This record gives sequence, C-alpha cells and structure tokens, in this order.
Amino acid sequence: MVSDSSTIDREDVDRFSRIAEEWWDETGKFRPLHRINPLRLGYIRDRACNHFGRNPEQMKSLSSLTLLDIGCGGGLMAEPLARIGARVTGIDASEKNIQVAAFHAEKMGLRMDYACTTPEQLCKGTTKAYDIVLALEIVEHVADVPLFLHACSKLVKPGGILFMSTLNRTLKSYTLAIIGAEYMLRWLPRGTHDWRKFLKPSELCAGLRKEGMTIAHMTGMVYNPLQSEWSLEESDLDVNYLLTATF
Repeated sequence: MVSDSSTIDREDVDRFSRIAEEWWDETGKFRPLHRINPLRLGYIRDRACNHFGRNPEQMKSLSSLTLLDIGCGGGLMAEPLARIGARVTGIDASEKNIQVAAFHAEKMGLRMDYACTTPEQLCKGTTKAYDIVLALEIVEHVADVPLFLHACSKLVKPGGILFMSTLNRTLKSYTLAIIGAEYMLRWLPRGTHDWRKFLKPSELCAGLRKEGMTIAHMTGMVYNPLQSEWSLEESDLDVNYLLTATF
C-alpha cells in the first residue's frame, strides 16, 4: 500500500518550475534533453515493439497502447510517442511544467492527457495501470526512492513494461555530469543535480526486483564530444543509463 509520504523534492520541483518556459527551446537550458531525445525515443520504441510484438517501422507502431510518462516536464518525450500511436498520459509535480506541456500539445494538434500529480497520488486515486510506463531522468530528483519505485511498478499493467533512465553514482559521472555539464560547459543550470542522489544500477535494479519486477535490459547512453553525438553502449553504464523492466 502506498503511504502518506511523498516523493516530491520541493526544491527540485521549484527549480524546474522556474525554467519551465524553456522546455521547447532547443538551444536553451533543456538543450541536453533535446539532443538525447532521439536516442531515448528509438530505444523505447524498439524495446516496446519487441515486447508487444509490433513492427517499429510502422508509423503508428504503438497504436492503442496506453503510456504513462512520469515526470513528463514539458512533454519532450510524451509528444513523439503520441505521434507513433501511444495513448499518452503525462504527469509532473510542477504545475508550470504541465501548463507548458498541455499548451504545446494543443498547439501541435495532439490529443493527450496531462495532470499535475505524482505516481503515488495516482496510485491512490485510481486502479488504472498502463501498458508502458516511463520514468526518465526523474528518480534522481525524488525525495523517497523506494516509494517512487513502488508507485511506478504499481502503475505497470501485468505484461507491461517500465522504462527508466538516470545517472550512475561514480567519479566519472561527478566529473562529466556535474563539473563538466553544469560548471564548465554550462549545459545545465548549476545545482540541477545532486550527485549524492544518483543511483548505481545495482541499487535501482534491487529496488525494482523488490517490487517483483524483472530487469529485461540495460544500456548506457554515451556522449562523444568529438562528434557531438549520443550513442547506446551496453558496456558503459558509468554515467547515463537506461533500463527496461517487466513483470
């Protein structure tokens, strides 16, 4: 049962709310997410299609599948997934993020559901579960990781699939994601991340297994500064990584 505690880290929510108007600015404070989005989208589409027996080459490859995007921000992942057929619901703890996401979706002519709420609140208010649940670059910002993982798992249908991405807690991630990205290259506002809240893959996997989930796949997302490109590397989980979990 979900307790009365909360996963909200109010300081982090306020930080992202202050820059919510920049979500769709590809050269602004969310530029790193715009750059990594095609990689994440391809991974999610391909793994979901493999899981549900779909053809990823079809335009509406996720047609009729229900999808919940937890910590959806301005809708950067939610919108392209809706375009390939998913019935998308996006939730975020920031009201400003939800306003930006809903306005942009309407402007693009997309029918999507958005709500300012948290996964644990959603669990209390409904028995609905989803074919696909996303929790991308969000677990490192929550106040209660076990509660967050419990709620995420409860929102996945039996036979469904959960996608998570986050940052590993290593010296390399501190050097690249904190010192490099926030202080030297200024890709992100200073203070965006707290390295102490990064999760090692073993910690995240253990938390999901405790909820009865099976880790189906894991891969690193690696940045090549010479080519200014991101790629998937299963052998390198040192900084950014993605995982898939199922029941």
